[in-house]
Amino acid sequence: MESGAELRGQTTDISLFGCLVNVSAPWVTGSKVRLRILHRGAVLSASGVVANVRTKGGMGVVFTKIEEKQQVVLEKWLTESRDAHERISAKR
Repeated sequence: MESGAELRGQTTDISLFGCLVNVSAPWVTGSKVRLRILHRGAVLSASGVVANVRTKGGMGVVFTKIEEKQQVVLEKWLTESRDAHERISAKR
């Protein structure tokens, strides 16, 4: 965050507590980050810290601060994801 460096990657495995950001050159563990995640026209902004780095690329980020409005966005996404998973499972 202090350097102002920008990194773009795909976000996966999102939860109430953090996410995995798939990038080819992850930042070191302990780096403070500011996330801006786009999904279906909505934006989630949060602060976090790199908790771990994957050897094949990617970094696990733990959220450290999410404003209340942003928390609502995150919870909506997680509910939509869970509902979609349940519909798919029910068809099997």
